[in-house]
Amino acid sequence: MARFHPLEVTDIRRETRDAVVLTLKPRDEDAGAFGFTQGQYLTFRRKFDGEEVRRSYSICAGLDEGLIKVGVKRVEGGAFSTFANDELKPGDVLEAMAPMGKFFTALDPAASRDYLGFAGGSGITPLLSIVKTVLAREPQSRFTLIYANRHIASIMFREELEDLKNLHLGRLSVIHVLESDSQEIDLFTGRIDEEKLETFFRLWIDIASIDTAFICGPEPMMLTIAGALKKHGMNDDQIKFELFASSQPGRARQKTVSSAAASSGDRAEIQVKLDGTTRSFTMARDGTAVLDAALAHDIDAPYSCKGGICSTCRAKVIEGEVEMITNHALEDYEVTAGYVLSCQCLPLSDKVVISYDE
Repeated sequence: MARFHPLEVTDIRRETRDAVVLTLKPRDEDAGAFGFTQGQYLTFRRKFDGEEVRRSYSICAGLDEGLIKVGVKRVEGGAFSTFANDELKPGDVLEAMAPMGKFFTALDPAASRDYLGFAGGSGITPLLSIVKTVLAREPQSRFTLIYANRHIASIMFREELEDLKNLHLGRLSVIHVLESDSQEIDLFTGRIDEEKLETFFRLWIDIASIDTAFICGPEPMMLTIAGALKKHGMNDDQIKFELFASSQPGRARQKTVSSAAASSGDRAEIQVKLDGTTRSFTMARDGTAVLDAALAHDIDAPYSCKGGICSTCRAKVIEGEVEMITNHALEDYEVTAGYVLSCQCLPLSDKVVISYDE
């Protein structure tokens, strides 16, 4: 089961006015746990005024760099992002879980593929890792990246993307779309909407040639892009999502109890399997998620966003029935196999058994 490990901050680079890139080093004994796949993220924890805060940040390094780097963009009122931008210094130690996430596809050195990426703001961080790794490990593949920002000064990794274009001539195309700053080509100014996507697909991108598309950014943008891709013939298996979570407060919004949950009784018996042991408790059916109830009973269940966005709290329902309110992280086949986001689960049956060890 994922647990927190110390990571030394070996370097901090100011990327934009409100974003930094942290280089991190695990202890020698933890090095194996921090091998990552391109597109994965780390979950950090730190106490602020006595309250533990957990936040997830995507790894922006390629697999062949031999480093762990994450980009942290300041969020208004965000305790962790403000701390990382203003107070953190080289030599400090952060606590993080081992890399997690499924925002990637398996690579084949012999393949010749066309990839398409859409990033909004700091959604570029996992895509940068993917771009670097694809270009290095699939030497015959090509990547088109459409990167949306408010203005030119807010573009993260601008120079690094230009260097990658020069290093891999003809294999990487980067299109910057700026909401506020005018550009020579009108298509590259404004927000990415359905009309703009139609023009992109008509003039710049042959969707029929794309093998896989990656999308990371705010949910409205992602849904618009995914809808346009499907309209032009791409299927769900070809479209990979990573929801941009900077606006999440760290806890899921208070949920309304569904009629199914409300009518199924007052309390439920819950068994949680974690690290080879089983803990039991009872909880009220009042809209409280199974994860929150487990934490209230001093069970150290894994979690990060509590908003149904990451998959850190993923568990499998072994017995009983639950209702999952929100799901932005699990694939359909996982849900069919019984996996849930425990931060979003309300018990429906009198007894529910879930396992974090599956």
